[in-house]
Amino acid sequence: MQTVDYFTPVVDDPFRFGEIAAANALSDIYAMGCEPMIALNIIGFPIGRRLNELPMDILAKILQGGASKAAEAGIPIVGGHTIQDNEPKYGLVVTAIADIDSVVANAGSRVGDDLILTKPLGSGIVTTAIKNDAASQELIEKITTLMATLNRDAAHAMKTVSPHACTDITGFGLLGHIHEMTLSTGVGAEIYLNQVPVLDEVWDLARQGYIPGGTRANLKFLSDAVVWDPSISEVEQLVLCDAQTSGGLLIAVAPEESDRLIQALKEKGTLAAHRIGKIIDDPSARIRVRKVLP
Repeated sequence: MQTVDYFTPVVDDPFRFGEIAAANALSDIYAMGCEPMIALNIIGFPIGRRLNELPMDILAKILQGGASKAAEAGIPIVGGHTIQDNEPKYGLVVTAIADIDSVVANAGSRVGDDLILTKPLGSGIVTTAIKNDAASQELIEKITTLMATLNRDAAHAMKTVSPHACTDITGFGLLGHIHEMTLSTGVGAEIYLNQVPVLDEVWDLARQGYIPGGTRANLKFLSDAVVWDPSISEVEQLVLCDAQTSGGLLIAVAPEESDRLIQALKEKGTLAAHRIGKIIDDPSARIRVRKVLP
């Protein structure tokens, strides 16, 4: 099994960017319950006068960050490919080994399943604030650490139960990835805003307007797929649709196993272990978002 993912810098530190990009690329593998084996670098970098050439030590630091995160995952980077590009881009092609019968897909959730999320939301809004010099150094470090955290421990915790579906939360935002999960199986979902983990600083930044274009596009795309509680504000809607980088895993698991999964996630030290909603019977695959858990 192979996956590939790469993107442009989301933080200024090239080493940490390399870590984040590598962690993000590995998440697709972890979301399927698989174990990565090897990886290849995939790089675009401005080399040459026509491309506003950057110093090669920046490229070296990006690669060092990626290698460090791959080492943490227990895999070697065995090669790769680089092209000239106007803007730096970095990621990994990851090869994994898996028992086909034990692969967890993003389809397969069942009515009654609990939905468990393993990282807080907010990376899209915070990185937009960073680009506008509106984030504190403390917040920059917090979001960098969050994005660079592997989903390996969450994936290993998932193996203590029998998940029906799993996906990692990235560019489509939390609700966009839930929509993929419900649409693929012909079920609906009910989400409780007050149960969703969100970085504290995100709310003020969102109210100040630091909203990525991708986040607004997600909200617009989901206009016919989500039924909002009338008390939920546009800012709250945008946070739930925030385009994430290297977000957590969203796991659909039978309710009789969800407590065991949450305990395993906590024992592994994952950044969050929150029951944020459930799968409901709705062939139209809509998502109902309520303000609070009733």
